[in-house]
Amino acid sequence: MVTAAAKPEPDSTKKKEMVHSPLLTYFSVITLLSTCPPFVILLWYTMVHQDGSILNTFNYLKEHGIEGFVNIWPRPTAIAWKIIACYALFEAALQLWLPGKRVEGPISPTGNKPVYKANGVLAYAVTLVTYISLWWFGIFNPTVVYDHLGEIYSALIFGSLVFCVFLADVQGHLAPSSTDSGSSGNIFFDFYWGMELYPRIGKNFDIKVFTNCRFGMMSWAVLAVTYCIKQYETIGKVSDSMLVNTVLMLVYITKFFWWEAGYWNTMDIAHDRAGFYICWGCLVWVPSIYTSPGMYLVNHPVNLGPQLAISILVAGILCIYINYDCDRQRQEFRRTNGKALVWGKAPSKIVASYTTTKGETKTSLLLTSGWWGLSRHFHYVSEIMAAFFWTVPALFDNFLPYFYFVFLTILLFDRAKRDDDRCRSKYGKYWKTYCTKVPNRIIPGIY
Repeated sequence: MVTAAAKPEPDSTKKKEMVHSPLLTYFSVITLLSTCPPFVILLWYTMVHQDGSILNTFNYLKEHGIEGFVNIWPRPTAIAWKIIACYALFEAALQLWLPGKRVEGPISPTGNKPVYKANGVLAYAVTLVTYISLWWFGIFNPTVVYDHLGEIYSALIFGSLVFCVFLADVQGHLAPSSTDSGSSGNIFFDFYWGMELYPRIGKNFDIKVFTNCRFGMMSWAVLAVTYCIKQYETIGKVSDSMLVNTVLMLVYITKFFWWEAGYWNTMDIAHDRAGFYICWGCLVWVPSIYTSPGMYLVNHPVNLGPQLAISILVAGILCIYINYDCDRQRQEFRRTNGKALVWGKAPSKIVASYTTTKGETKTSLLLTSGWWGLSRHFHYVSEIMAAFFWTVPALFDNFLPYFYFVFLTILLFDRAKRDDDRCRSKYGKYWKTYCTKVPNRIIPGIY
């Protein structure tokens, strides 16, 4: 449900702004649209069929050319579509029918206040218990998912592209869910960036919550368990490297769903519109790329030994905790209107004024102490390091398991820049003062 409210926040505009130069934006969009789909297939093929070796895949493509690439691209099969459909319908049903607390999102520029049902933790628990139970009682073997993974990714690639066209060219133009919808004037960018901020089917089914949280993030957990079970059924045990990787991923995803209501206030939901960038990314990129370290470990078990395994596990859990505490600290600061203690002390803050799209003057509090005094996006440091620790159990025989870690670093550095540019435009001189007090964007003392 999206309800009307009196005082809108300027967290997005009717037209999607270009953060980078127009030429760079066009180049980036065209590059991502043309390279991301085939890269998903190439990564899966290299992990599963070329022993994780980029060189092996390169030599194969060099020898066989375009025809070779076409041959390795799996065709979507009936079983792939069935798996996707069953999973999507199951998660949609949980999103709609499980009980949950009513949570209001931030007020939009046009005065709408999205209303959500916070049942993510319950949906997460039901999903994992159901999935593991189906395997335990011999009803469904998750190895089927792994064995048809290429076909599933192929189906997701094409199905999600059609879904993004529907969001931009059908619902966005003909039946927008709220007044928080608008065209950039360029059909190409409308498809890529999206038109609607809060697209819904009916009053209660939020599309971005489904794509980002219940399909994308939930599939990460489901596939992490799948890889564990596949390795167990292949070699008769789960290696300590796979165990560390899986536990850390599941701890991180558990943290995500525990904090899901906070996620609904982030850039992904409250600023970025529903298009290829967000929705295709969550429907395809998250299940394929984010899970790739575990995919690699299925056929490359590494014996870390108790001491190294425990060290990596503890370090990873610490990073995930810091990431959670950063978000919790800021959320509590906002909830108490700047009165919550930060590391046992009264918080340091800046009272920033800004003007809304309707000409109203409002204020926000900018936290400049605690984690948020170390750098403006210190939570990205802990998130990047957590990704490193659930990847490093693969050790260093191949680079490919580390692609997600490299990708995440680039993504978060770019997101920090986009967020800074948006806040500079919103707060003006107050943001300049904030940057003087907290000079580092991400890494304290470095960047």
